Amino acid sequence: MPKSQPGPAYVLGVGMTKFIKPRGKVDYHELGFEAGVKAMLDAHITYDDVEQGVACYVYGDSTCGQRVFYQFGLTKIPIFNVNNNCATGSSGLALGRTIVSHGAADCVLVVGFEKMSPGSLQSVYNDRENPTGLLGMMMAETRGITNAPGAAQMFGNAGREYMEKFGAKPEDFAEIARINHEHSKRNPYSQFQDEYSLEQILKAPMVFSPLTKLQCCPTSDGAAAAVIVSQDFLDAHPHLKNQAVLIAGQTMATDDLSLYNRSSIDLMGFQMARHACRTAAEEAGVSVKDIKVCELHDCFSANEMITIDALELCEPGKAHEMVQKGDITYGGKMVVNPSGGLISKGHPLGATGIAQCAELVWHLRGWANNRLVKGTVAVLQHNLGLGGAVVVTVYKRADGKEATPVSSEAVGQITGLGYNPAVSAKGFTAAQAKSVLSGRASEWAQGDVQDRVLARF
Repeated sequence: MPKSQPGPAYVLGVGMTKFIKPRGKVDYHELGFEAGVKAMLDAHITYDDVEQGVACYVYGDSTCGQRVFYQFGLTKIPIFNVNNNCATGSSGLALGRTIVSHGAADCVLVVGFEKMSPGSLQSVYNDRENPTGLLGMMMAETRGITNAPGAAQMFGNAGREYMEKFGAKPEDFAEIARINHEHSKRNPYSQFQDEYSLEQILKAPMVFSPLTKLQCCPTSDGAAAAVIVSQDFLDAHPHLKNQAVLIAGQTMATDDLSLYNRSSIDLMGFQMARHACRTAAEEAGVSVKDIKVCELHDCFSANEMITIDALELCEPGKAHEMVQKGDITYGGKMVVNPSGGLISKGHPLGATGIAQCAELVWHLRGWANNRLVKGTVAVLQHNLGLGGAVVVTVYKRADGKEATPVSSEAVGQITGLGYNPAVSAKGFTAAQAKSVLSGRASEWAQGDVQDRVLARF
């Protein structure tokens, strides 16, 4: 247990790249540079204000974080490299919050980035035990194994168990995907922004029943970043309080004994998600059933289904009924994955959790004015990694008020960018980038990355 009461921590700035197909055209340090600069511009800080750095990635050599952060400046600060499977980004956020709330730093920059290979996820190190190998062995004993991608089988089997236990139908899983694809039309950073009918989703190529291709997230390249600050930092910059978002409750958890109880649902982290959500909500002083906006880890539609139940957004075993009633989209009880979720937005592993954070911050500020939900006072984030880790976070406005729409013109003036980053995936100028770099920036460390990033804008 912590020896002292932690202080509050706030998300002061966020930024992200557009998520793109992994074609090797953009390197990880370029992605990280773009997201980091955007987050610092949003927070109205420079890299000289940053006292510690957290880099989040899954695929890459050691110290990729230093390669990214050195582009901002060589300032001797500690830089941590985090790898926690698909929960890597939010694990970095949790680390940043811990650093700040326990007084080790007043300003932390968290950058998540990923450069992936096309196709389903593959093991990189084949000369040693796979950390999720026991999950595969349990699946083989209980459900068998096919030639389908391993992750699709694991989550698809969880969906099958949900159908067997509670009566969900394949159409319910397809409806989840239909909704997420429809939501993505409003998110300029989404890898895909195409809308599909329920019939199109059901008739898409079958990956592993009940999951068709349009119910599975793609691999992606992309990056996202967040600036986390203390109360002291915010008090010293009172003009920034209107945009600060409080991390009101947050729990990072791992599995309990239920993991290997032969349930396909529990094998996918159901119980650790429930524990994390209950404790985060208790810390934040909210009831999850009052939450109106939630970004959750829908790597497959089956995982969104079981996670709705795990987070207790519905009554036990009733997630499919919530889907059928339209209670996970606009006009219903809450909006789940207004960003389009992993299914449509994309899933660059190290960036995903931070991109969820950015989406929710934009909602609470009122900047996501094309997809806001009236009455939003708190928002919920869930990010899962098999192996395993889960992070559940509740965010609130620093002033405790309800989110209200802010015009894009007004946002452009606030940011100094001339546009609203929540609804337009644009960039920055060379002068703007220079304004946030350290006075101890190195041309050698930066190379031509700024020119390459600016050329994409």
